[in-house]
Amino acid sequence: MPGAGRRSRRRRGVVAAPLPAGKGEAAAAPLARQPRRAGEQRPGGPMEEREGEVRWDGLCSRDAAARAAALDTIGQAVLRRAESVASGAAADGLPVPAARDGLGEALARLLMLSKRCPFPDVREKSEAILSGVQELGIRIPRPLGHGPSRFIPEKETIQVGKEDATMHTLFAESFATLGRLDNVTLVMVFHPQYLESFLKTQHYLLQMDGPLPLHYRHYIGIMAAARHQCSYLVNLHVNDFLHVGGDPKWLNGLENAPQKLQNLGELNKMLAHRPWLITKEHIEQLLKTEENSWSLAELIHAVVLLTHYHSLASFTFGCGISPEIDCEGGHTFRPPSVSNYCICDITNGYHGVDEIHASPAGSIPSTESVCEVEALMEKMKQLQECRDEEEASQEEMATRFEREKRESMFVCSSEDEESAATRDVSRHFEDTSYGYKDFSRHGMHVPTFRVQDYSWEDHGYSLVNRLYPDVGQLLDEKFHIAYNLTYNTMAMHKDVDTSMLRRAIWNYIHCMFGIRYDDYDYGEINQLLDRSFKVYIKTVVCTPEKTTKRMYDSFWRQFEHSEKVHVNLLLVEARMQAELLYALRAITRYMT
Repeated sequence: MPGAGRRSRRRRGVVAAPLPAGKGEAAAAPLARQPRRAGEQRPGGPMEEREGEVRWDGLCSRDAAARAAALDTIGQAVLRRAESVASGAAADGLPVPAARDGLGEALARLLMLSKRCPFPDVREKSEAILSGVQELGIRIPRPLGHGPSRFIPEKETIQVGKEDATMHTLFAESFATLGRLDNVTLVMVFHPQYLESFLKTQHYLLQMDGPLPLHYRHYIGIMAAARHQCSYLVNLHVNDFLHVGGDPKWLNGLENAPQKLQNLGELNKMLAHRPWLITKEHIEQLLKTEENSWSLAELIHAVVLLTHYHSLASFTFGCGISPEIDCEGGHTFRPPSVSNYCICDITNGYHGVDEIHASPAGSIPSTESVCEVEALMEKMKQLQECRDEEEASQEEMATRFEREKRESMFVCSSEDEESAATRDVSRHFEDTSYGYKDFSRHGMHVPTFRVQDYSWEDHGYSLVNRLYPDVGQLLDEKFHIAYNLTYNTMAMHKDVDTSMLRRAIWNYIHCMFGIRYDDYDYGEINQLLDRSFKVYIKTVVCTPEKTTKRMYDSFWRQFEHSEKVHVNLLLVEARMQAELLYALRAITRYMT
């Protein structure tokens, strides 16, 4: 990463290039064409095979005839169930509640498909089935919220059904693999090159051959997301955990899971909140606990999953990802309220969304915000000129790092309220009071982590690839795509070299974790990142559950939403790499 200018091995020209044949061939194949593990069920795929059960897996087929057959079967099963409910309605003819015999869940799923499936035939048929149910007098659900993000107006996101050919391919791959087109994908698709790498990596971690069984993978995802009270990710993985045969009792709390998973709780909380505390003794404890011990390969798999979902929780909160339509909080069976506007507004398609989503990004430039962009570009130009003229000494750069690390402690969210974990999420982890602490608080001192002594490129990559083949390669590609991604634009300006700004963001995140690059002048960070931006970065990376729309709106006010999503990709990958560096260094020390 930063400091990687000296790096030559394993770089193959354009970052966006697909993985080469040979090394990592399985990882490089298109998502949906990769083989599944023996006995695997597709997440979001077949439900339990009971008589009359609704089956959804056929909708993921790329064959239109197979989808049509699956839709006919689904339509018949849902309408039969709806007719049964309707026939038992009260004599006064009031609408019948839909949530009976699983009908409510099936209708919510159809609503999601009618809005989010990349295949037009599935969207249209799902809508027709819902209309048929409504004609029986049964109330059908409607979406809550407005689009995949609470922070980004829906009209500024890519609409399903209106995407170009490249994005449609990505959407179809994602749907075929996951059984859904989730809101994270619909926001990440601002950057298709990154999304492709992200989906490929996540698919490999969750569904391809690896050291851990499938239900363990999803449970670890639940544990990791729950550390940040991320109910969005917890809900998705609870469903996937059950679909791959996980024991529902485990979902009653971590104490109901196997001791082996319980033992992972300590590493989970340290990785999420204070990774600098991880030592080789913590690793030894997991590897040496007799019948509940982890193998090295299993532990690497678990560590990568934990760091993946900690950082994905940051993205979820940082971009204001909305609940999935078919999940809790994503739909309602209540009719819309008409108290605030005339019924004619509804019939004309007005829902008051624009007021709700008024946002600075992408709006008409104000003089002040335009000046902010110009000022930032001028600072970048001046810093480049200073670089060319003279270079600070190693002692001065070390001093500037320590100063920035110390100052980062005093950058804190202006949102002082504590967000208490709800029982539904907090039961999946222990010690709910354990959270992020700046490492120099209360006299505690942690030595600086020098990347020159232990780096991803020279140490972490090979360790991961040796114990969990191809995953090091996948992570390496993802880190570099996020870091090098650029369209050479800044707000309304084109042909801009943004490498200095991207490096400042990446290095600031690593600085908050005590990680230092000897060849970087940390004085640049204060020049390029203003306080509101630092508050946003620190909140999203360290306490993402406290992120608010006001924080999102307050930084880079004249930049596009796609540029703010790009910032979040940098935050995700820099955080994940920082956690991995601490964990992998501890594993290396244990092994040597």
